[in-house]
Amino acid sequence: MPTSKSCYFNVLGSVSKIVADTADRHLLKTLNSQDVTTNPTLVLKALSSSDSFNTLKLVAVNGNLSMPERLDRLLVTMGCSLLEHVPGRVSTEVDPRLSFDSEATAQRARNLSAMFQSEGVPAERVLIKIAATWEGIQAAKQLESEGISTNLTLVFSFFQAVACAQAHVQLISPFVGRIYDWHKKAAGAAWDEAANSGIHDPGVKSVHAIYNYFKHFNFPTEIMGASFRNLGQILALSGCDLLTISPDLLNQLADYEQTQKLEFSDARPFRNTISPPVFPSLSVEAAKAMKLQPIDFDEASFRWTLNEDAMATEKLAEGIRAFAADTRKLEALIQSYE
Repeated sequence: MPTSKSCYFNVLGSVSKIVADTADRHLLKTLNSQDVTTNPTLVLKALSSSDSFNTLKLVAVNGNLSMPERLDRLLVTMGCSLLEHVPGRVSTEVDPRLSFDSEATAQRARNLSAMFQSEGVPAERVLIKIAATWEGIQAAKQLESEGISTNLTLVFSFFQAVACAQAHVQLISPFVGRIYDWHKKAAGAAWDEAANSGIHDPGVKSVHAIYNYFKHFNFPTEIMGASFRNLGQILALSGCDLLTISPDLLNQLADYEQTQKLEFSDARPFRNTISPPVFPSLSVEAAKAMKLQPIDFDEASFRWTLNEDAMATEKLAEGIRAFAADTRKLEALIQSYE
């Protein structure tokens, strides 16, 4: 049952679907979340809980299965456990070490989907997370044609998002905080936090551009802002289709709503202040009124544009490496109980 801190649904939840960014089912029980997202890092963190670990290790440790099968069984079992506490969907990630192999990614996604269905979970309650490399996007395109819904993660750029929309993926996850991190580090001592906050935050600006393009051209792909560093980023994306937020920030948001008078208006623009913000920041009507030109990416133009974008190139590679490292740690954990 949600705690008294579920009041953030009164305002932000009225314009954006709130998603819990955690693999810890105990935390999830205290959050009034619609969906839940996981990744290898969050799964590894959740397994530090003795209760979660004791429940899941029995599934993972099976000498009759290969390591990939044991790993996927662990992820699916955790996903099923999380689904007991949300009415919507769980996002479960394909092994990130397959991020540059379309067919291998697609096959692992099919395996995960089949495992969920064997547990009685309908396909509409599962999103298979795949890194938004060119290969990952092509795998997702094939999977969507087979009725397997995908969540393209590690989106750091407008062109990644557009390529995903062209592939008709179900959902994308632009990483707001990691974009912010890169620009802040690159600026060094010249960084001006006040000038780069709220709607001027580089990660927020990226999602605004994606949202406006998708809504202007009627792309049905859902946009889920992710990887937040502060409340200002979250509030500046009110109106985005979904926002996946860590439990810590969800609690901060609940406390904030309890002490501030938040306003909702579809007639006034979002104010770049947190006292009090006007909701929503994003709207379909505003996007439709913009003058935008359609863009199309093939493999060559996608790879060249990625090459020209230092931030997207570095953060995509860094994200894949980090998730791969935590996947290896999960495998080591499984092996330690053989």
